[in-house]
Amino acid sequence: MPAITSKTLRGIGIAFRALRYRNYRLFFIGQGLSLTGTWMQSVAVSWLVYRLTQSEFILGMVAFAGQVPVLLISPFAGVLGDRLDRRRILVTVQVLAMAQAFTLAALTMGGVIRIWHIVCLASLLGVAMAVEMPTRQAFVVQLIEDRADLGNAIALNSGIFNSSRLIGPAIAGIVVSLAGEGICFALNGVSYFAVLAALLMMRMPSRPSAPRPGLFSELKEGLSYAFGFRPIRDLIATVATISLVAMSFPVLLPIFAGRVLGGGAHTYGFLVAATGAGALLGVAFLAMRRSVLGLGRIIRAAILIFGAGMVAFSFSRSALLSTGILVVVGFGMIATLASCNTMVQTLVDEDKRSRVMSLYVMAVMGTAPLGSVLAGSVSSAIGAPYTVRIGGVICILAGIVFALRLPSFRKSVRPIYQKMGIIREVAVGMQAADDLPGPPE
Repeated sequence: MPAITSKTLRGIGIAFRALRYRNYRLFFIGQGLSLTGTWMQSVAVSWLVYRLTQSEFILGMVAFAGQVPVLLISPFAGVLGDRLDRRRILVTVQVLAMAQAFTLAALTMGGVIRIWHIVCLASLLGVAMAVEMPTRQAFVVQLIEDRADLGNAIALNSGIFNSSRLIGPAIAGIVVSLAGEGICFALNGVSYFAVLAALLMMRMPSRPSAPRPGLFSELKEGLSYAFGFRPIRDLIATVATISLVAMSFPVLLPIFAGRVLGGGAHTYGFLVAATGAGALLGVAFLAMRRSVLGLGRIIRAAILIFGAGMVAFSFSRSALLSTGILVVVGFGMIATLASCNTMVQTLVDEDKRSRVMSLYVMAVMGTAPLGSVLAGSVSSAIGAPYTVRIGGVICILAGIVFALRLPSFRKSVRPIYQKMGIIREVAVGMQAADDLPGPPE
């Protein structure tokens, strides 16, 4: 019986081809269940803070507390991910995150929760996630035997993240209304057992060990590599800019749900879920692609779609229309992030993967705390709609800049693919694409 490869798959099988690998299937299922609980907790925390304070600024500060560890710790976590067993790192941080969720649940259901509790626990979770995210990004590559399926695995990884974004907030809105925020936190704690079981069931080959230089020497080496490697530098700079000015809009969604649209927890849950639904459409679109060919054009279009959607959302005063617009916003957001992620993962050297992905995570998540505080402060002064509108306009300008730089970006990528020998047909295809007046059929 002939082996099943990426080239022999057809139709829907192309979109799910990374699930051929046992370890990746375990990861996919475990992460899907765990991330659903994570999104339930995220929605419940935001609603709890808003219910207790009615303050945009405090919402931004709580988000800042949960996200700033990524900015401070991720580079060092990247060094650990290149040095140590990545699965053991992931198991450790998942246990820490589970303890955080159960503590938050106990305080909330006991009726003694205070804002300072939420800030401290958000910071603890932020530390765990600062280590987990770059390690997980690099770990996914270890689960895929055929690197031709790497882009599909990254798209599916984005898929489980955004499926949980769709399902978790919808469940959270119902659970908060019926039973309160504490139950959401407890359910999130239980969900961590799924990902822990998946990690422990994997059969992983041992990674070769070798003498390594000091921590700071490796950190410096990773920084020099990433920022001296023009395509990776450009991709990281692009996602950092967008994250700073535009990715913080979810922090303001409780304000839109309550004040702008006149709704409640249900409205907030469905606004977040609509963003997840659009992201799933973006994932489906990317998962059907066979190679990285044309991702530059997709990134250019996705940034512009994301920015235009945010501008349109800022003008809407209808819950139904706002929900529909956020589907478009979600599509543009995930198409941008997943495409940039795929290109970075394809280009990076294996022995520097965790360090480079830690910088990518910093660009996406590390700038978010600054954006969250900025969004909360600006919203307090001029209102949430104007804040989101400004972010959307800046995002559109970033898309225009990327579009202007795209021709030189392609010229830099082509010889790199050829030199590294990554999927030969991609390099040949990119050369042919430049000779076409329009996109290939």
